[in-house]
This record gives sequence, C-alpha cells and structure tokens, in this order.
Amino acid sequence: MPTEKQTEISRQAKRLLKPGEKPTLKTLSRLSGMAVATVSRALSDAPDISDATKKKIRQIANDVGYVPNRAGVRLRTGRTNVIALVLAAEADILNHTAKLITSISEELQSTPFHLIVKPQLPGEDPLRAIRYFVETGSADGIIINQTTAEDTRVAYMLKKGFPFVTHGRTNWPDQHPFFDYDNEQLARQALQHLYDLGRRRILLVLPPQNQCYSQHLRTGAMDTAHKLGLELRFNEGVTANSSITVLREYLTVKLRDDPVIDAICGSSPASAMAGAAAAEANGLKVGKDIDILGKETIPFLKEFRPGIITAHEDVSRAGHFLTKAVIQAIRNPEKWPMQGIDIPSSDLFKC
Repeated sequence: MPTEKQTEISRQAKRLLKPGEKPTLKTLSRLSGMAVATVSRALSDAPDISDATKKKIRQIANDVGYVPNRAGVRLRTGRTNVIALVLAAEADILNHTAKLITSISEELQSTPFHLIVKPQLPGEDPLRAIRYFVETGSADGIIINQTTAEDTRVAYMLKKGFPFVTHGRTNWPDQHPFFDYDNEQLARQALQHLYDLGRRRILLVLPPQNQCYSQHLRTGAMDTAHKLGLELRFNEGVTANSSITVLREYLTVKLRDDPVIDAICGSSPASAMAGAAAAEANGLKVGKDIDILGKETIPFLKEFRPGIITAHEDVSRAGHFLTKAVIQAIRNPEKWPMQGIDIPSSDLFKC
C-alpha cells in the first residue's frame, strides 16, 4: 500500500500533467523534479539508484500512465525488458500454469521487465519458440518447463549463451539455473504413507517417461517398493498429462481387469480425479476400498472427493525463484546460476 506521502505525490503528479499530454521521460522528470537520466535509470532498476527513488518514480509513472517506448529502450540498453515464459499446453494448465504465471508476474512488479507467455502446442517442435526469441532478440530471457534429461532447448540456449532458467532439472545441472520439486522424495513418502494405510498393490500414473520429474518419481517409487515389498503397476498408453476423460476410461478398465489394485498414486490432479471416478465406476469407495493419492498446486481435490489423499506443491515459490534466477542470468551472467530444490516436508501426508 502506498504511504500518505506517496499518495500526495501521485495527486500532485496528476494535477501537473497537461491536458492531452502523453507522458515521456521528460514528463516524469518534470513531475518528479529529478533529472531525465535519473528517471531513466530508476525505471531500469539501476543498482546505483535508491529504492526510495525507484518507488517514487514508478508510482508517478503508474499514476500518469507512462508506457516506455520499447524501441527507445532497446536502442539505449540493447534490451527488450521482456521475459518469455514458454510452457507446454497440457490438460493441467488451469491448475499449475495459472499459479506459475501469477507468481512470476508478482515478482516482476518491482522490476522493469514484462512477461509474455508462449504456449507450446502438442506436436509442435519444442525448439521453434525458443529459436524465435533467441534469433529475433524478442526477449532478454526465457523460462521453460517440462525438461528432459538432455533437453534440446537447454542445449541450444547454452550454446547460444542466451539467458534462461528451467522449471525442472536436466543432465547438466551445473551449467544452468533451475528450480525443481523433489519428486523422488515425494514418491518415497507417498508410497510409505500408502503402505502405512495397509495398501500393497499400487498403480502409479506418471508423466511422460522422457521428462526428468517422471524419472525421479519412478526412481523413488521403485526403491521404496523394493524396500517395503510393494507390488507396483505403471500406466501404459496414457500419462498423467492426458486428459481426465482419457485417464478415467483407462483407469476404469485397469481396475476392472486388475481388481487387486488397492491404491492409485497419481502425479497430477487429473489423474487423481480420474482415479476416483474410475474407482466409483467399479463399485469401490475411495478411502475405504481403495486409496487415491494426487499432487496438486491449488487445493481443490478434497472438495471433489474428501477421501482423496493430497500432496501440495508450492508453485508460487517456484515462480518467484525462477523469476529472480532469470533476471540474474540476464544482468549478471558471470555469477553462478541460481538453483533451488523444494523438498517435501516430513509431515506432508499427516493431516
């Protein structure tokens, strides 16, 4: 919330704006009483300008509707002040991606950077959008998700020396910034929890096998199953990223053909919802005859079916970290890349 002093400055700025005047850097200079160079550097988040000055200039700029001339900014700085978020368009987009976009946008509020989102459509060459931003210079940095072990997008941007950050790891974790959720640990805790509930024959619904977090989930699950003596089944022909309709049809048949399955462990809200619907289609009560476990970023699965066991992933934390990491990669490429892993709490399923 702006202070009383900041509000008064804003009122004065609006009164001093001439009728029909399109705000420019000179306008902001006149309204703030500061040099044009100072105004420009404050809007560019220059480190030698105080936070108080930056806040004052940005407040006035917001109040009078100042919009920077992108062509001018690029000529002066060589930058676009744009960060591109390239995300796979998938069935879970309204849950995971909306939260990610919101947290990135929040982190960018106090910076001169703006966000553009480019969906990667099913079947589209994953390098297409990346090449466009890199070769046209339409963005200063890129955020990507759903990484693979030897991701061609990461290899390309490393070769080009282009600033980027990944939501997920690769086989080159020491060469680029990233943020990831410890899905291997999640799988270990999930299977241990299901074991404690008396479940012994568990069906896992994993993401596409080429994605790193799917491999991490599989590793954690297999190690824990071996340790506890659990029988594991894995999804075939569908993935956790498939639509709810496809997953429901698959799981309905799977439970009918393999009736000894007593738990479904999914890695997405869609797989948990489909699992609950499939269980009920086979006359099973969730939480009694079969347990359904799913990972979510926005809490709603228990509203759908109270008996579903949920694990929460803090995508907001990921979004804030990814934003800081890509800005560092843009401004200070010589620094060691920012890297973070969100480790599930030990009491994840104790609720």
